[in-house]
Amino acid sequence: MTASAPSLPTPPAPRKRTHTAGSAAILLMLSSFGSGLLALVRIRYVNSLFGAGAAQDAYRAAFTLPDLLNYFLIGGAASISLITILNRYREAGDEDGGDRALSVILTTMLVVLGAGVLLAEIFAPEYVWLANKGFRSDPVRAALCTALTRIILPAQLFFFIGSVMSSRLQVRKIFIYQAFTPLIYNAGIILGAVLLHTRIGIYSLAIGVIAGVLIGSALLNTLGAFRTGFHYTPRVNFKAPAFLEWLKLSLPLMIGVSLVMFDGIFLKYFASVQHGGITLIGNAKDLFNAPFNVIGAAAGAASLPFFASLFQQNRSFDFSSSVGRSVSRLFAVAMLVSAWMIALAPWLMDLFKSGKFNHADVLSVTHLFQILAITLPLWAVQGIYARAFYAASDTRTPAITGTIITVLSVPLYWALFKTHGLTGLAIASDIGILIQTATLAILLHRKRLVSLTHLEYTELARALAAALVAFAAAYAAVQTLLRALPNLQGHKADLFILSTGSLTWAVAAFLVLLALRSKLPAQILRRKTA
Repeated sequence: MTASAPSLPTPPAPRKRTHTAGSAAILLMLSSFGSGLLALVRIRYVNSLFGAGAAQDAYRAAFTLPDLLNYFLIGGAASISLITILNRYREAGDEDGGDRALSVILTTMLVVLGAGVLLAEIFAPEYVWLANKGFRSDPVRAALCTALTRIILPAQLFFFIGSVMSSRLQVRKIFIYQAFTPLIYNAGIILGAVLLHTRIGIYSLAIGVIAGVLIGSALLNTLGAFRTGFHYTPRVNFKAPAFLEWLKLSLPLMIGVSLVMFDGIFLKYFASVQHGGITLIGNAKDLFNAPFNVIGAAAGAASLPFFASLFQQNRSFDFSSSVGRSVSRLFAVAMLVSAWMIALAPWLMDLFKSGKFNHADVLSVTHLFQILAITLPLWAVQGIYARAFYAASDTRTPAITGTIITVLSVPLYWALFKTHGLTGLAIASDIGILIQTATLAILLHRKRLVSLTHLEYTELARALAAALVAFAAAYAAVQTLLRALPNLQGHKADLFILSTGSLTWAVAAFLVLLALRSKLPAQILRRKTA
């Protein structure tokens, strides 16, 4: 009998690196920044190829039905509701139970979503006719939009898979896979255009969408989930307790509507009357979303698991103060960024003048962009307020509130478009998000979930002062430069002007914040160090 080797001490398990709310937000902001840069490349390239014409109008309108299908059958709840449920399993130490719950929800909803995609494919022509007022008298745009819609629709299946898998990762404070998702999505569209536009025209963008969602959302997040030990068991069961719980949390999000979603639908519906209108206001909205996604969406996505954990631990004061602190800091940063966007908008937009996208198109987009940029702080923090409700397992209140506000907003969009055209639509968007954000904040206060007293009003006032001074300084610096060098023209000149204006804006904002003894610079530097 061979003697057994002496047992060696078991090395300690490597400590898993997890994120705090701050570090997770920074990671997702960096991801959003990189994705935003790719999105800008995508926008410029697509504009140069197709301009503000029928083809791009049809392509942009083709996303409406897939997005609606995702909204009403998933309600954004794939990750929102699942994070709440899976976090409870994790807090209880029941990882296997969490995997079983996730498996049955994923498999059952794929059946439902698959049926929804099939019906949407069948009735796509009717929907395109209803959702785009201007397409009713333009059969060419309508037919092209229908064909593109049918190509993009299956992407919702891949998006759902990715959202479900991402929720498992987020509960474990793992955000690296989610960080790459938007990068791959934008890269897919760009590569689709580069490789296929000479052969199949605008259809190349739709093919790129499918590839980007399949690889960036479904495959990447699934790989991440299995690497963390996920055990998937295919199971369709509409009566499973986990599925019913998820459905109960998600149903208000599925049947309720939100202006955050329907703003884009309203803009496309009315803008379709003007040839190239969808492209012009869509460009303004896309370019507005680039900084918004960096500071708003990323912070919102990173905050939900942490808010949910605080609430489920019955730490109500910490929950309220954490939401208030997040809103205050995000609103403060957004005011500064909004000032930069408005001051330098003409030269930012001029960078997108290329190919079929001409000077007149750029001027129109610049005007719309500046109007939308005013409400960047509101768009940023409304996501935080909504997630505070979700973390408290209250999806009904924001759903009912959003539905009422959305319905009441329809006459506003109609009236302002009728009197002021595309400019009126941008103004209506601003007014709508103001009402939405204020209502959510007041309701959270009245329900004693998040007190308005936990907002850092002094810091907000300091940031507003810094934003106003930085705006004035950047604008004055650029005007002085243009008077000194009147022959500055072209994209190189735009970059030089933007660099000068941005440096002036940053220095002015920093000096004012320091003079007013704001905590914001130290907080930003501390997070970067972390």
